[in-house]
Amino acid sequence: MPVTCTNYKLKCGGCPLLNQPYPDQLKHKQQLEQRLLGRFAPVSPVLGQAEPWHYRNKAIATFATGPRGRLTCGIYAAGTHRVLPYTDCLLQDTVINQTIAAVLEAARACRWPAFEEDRGTGLLRHVLVRRGKTSGQVLVVLVTAQENLPGSRNFVKALREKAPWVTSVVQNCNPRRTSAVLGSDVRTLYGPGKITDTLCGLQFAISPRSFYQVNPEQTEVLYAKAIEFAALTGKETVIDAYCGIGTIGLCAAGRAKQVIGVERNPDAVRNACANAAANKINNARFICADATDWMRAAAQPNSGLPHPDVVFLDPPREGSTPACIDAVAAMKPKRVVYVSCNPETLARDLTHLTRRGWKALKIQPVDMFPHTEHVETVVLLSKGEVDSKKIRVEFSLEDMDMSEFQDGATYPQIKEYVLEHTGLKVSNLYISQIKRKCGIEVGKNYNLPKSEDSRQPQCPPEKEKAIREAFKYFGMI
Repeated sequence: MPVTCTNYKLKCGGCPLLNQPYPDQLKHKQQLEQRLLGRFAPVSPVLGQAEPWHYRNKAIATFATGPRGRLTCGIYAAGTHRVLPYTDCLLQDTVINQTIAAVLEAARACRWPAFEEDRGTGLLRHVLVRRGKTSGQVLVVLVTAQENLPGSRNFVKALREKAPWVTSVVQNCNPRRTSAVLGSDVRTLYGPGKITDTLCGLQFAISPRSFYQVNPEQTEVLYAKAIEFAALTGKETVIDAYCGIGTIGLCAAGRAKQVIGVERNPDAVRNACANAAANKINNARFICADATDWMRAAAQPNSGLPHPDVVFLDPPREGSTPACIDAVAAMKPKRVVYVSCNPETLARDLTHLTRRGWKALKIQPVDMFPHTEHVETVVLLSKGEVDSKKIRVEFSLEDMDMSEFQDGATYPQIKEYVLEHTGLKVSNLYISQIKRKCGIEVGKNYNLPKSEDSRQPQCPPEKEKAIREAFKYFGMI
């Protein structure tokens, strides 16, 4: 398929591999997986997508002021906050493309101004659109900088005239100076405020803030492989850590004795409980808690929780935490199935699991994100009966960032966590300052002033608090 996206030439960054033939992209990802993970177990060939176009069921566009002061929306150019005007994206569902265009026209008719990031003025920040692949339902989430949305009824009416397939419209208020897209306040303007979709034969409710995989076709491939690795017989107790809206756990419930899902997002947990009820699944329950905190508590001998036979780990891009992995090891399940969207943090976590006596048996990459650098991976692990004094480990230092293993998390991972959870940007200097306060080892001369008289900016209290929260998340304090 020839590249026809004008924004690709303008460096939008959404699909950096678009000019590579798809078989070459799969070869590239196979080499990446082999380099990072091949020392743990044989890496199976990447499972590619038959039709790797228009696969995304979710999209986000940012509003901006265009030429002659006219409202526009689009995506950021790579590494900038410059908005490239919206075009038909080759990766997004075509209905989503049409919906975003209709949202822009309806917003222009309401004469709503774009939020100006530098001055903190204006109204419209982003629009998030989700579409159910099988249901066809479409959810529009309008992200605003203030609660007051004058003419909201006129907007809904204009949008429905241009895009009658839209089934829900929601306003999300995000007044903070942050790069995070969504705020916490949600108001339904039209419809139920959520959509449903069918995945692996089950129906799932998806709200604005819920995590749901963006490529439904490849998600079924991914989950089928994860459940295959779990080798369930109907007698197992399963823990689904980082469970989101319960997709993996509920897909496994029909083959297990019971499923316990753990997720810290309250909206996702409510969706998970509703999803279990909608699918008449009675052997699954969901707990709203941080996965690391709950797993550590559950691993205690007097926790009163049943012993897990299988643990699914499906963490965000920053991976799991040493404390969570230690808790999994203490629980001694028969199998661990790790689903990862980041092979670099996966390599780090597999190293930790290997040190605890676990062995990776199978590694299966799945291309969930064609035309991008990202790749999903499923790993099956079991407890190896080995003599720790007789283990021979071979690895290349060139393939490893040793800082991953020194302090629990790298500086980029800490920055990413803080930005995602607080909207704050922190520097290496601030992180090293708080490391010293917490008694965490820092390189001897790392970020020290050049002389005793030199003045360095000190980490503000709100950023110190955010950094300390990141340290706790990664098990560093």
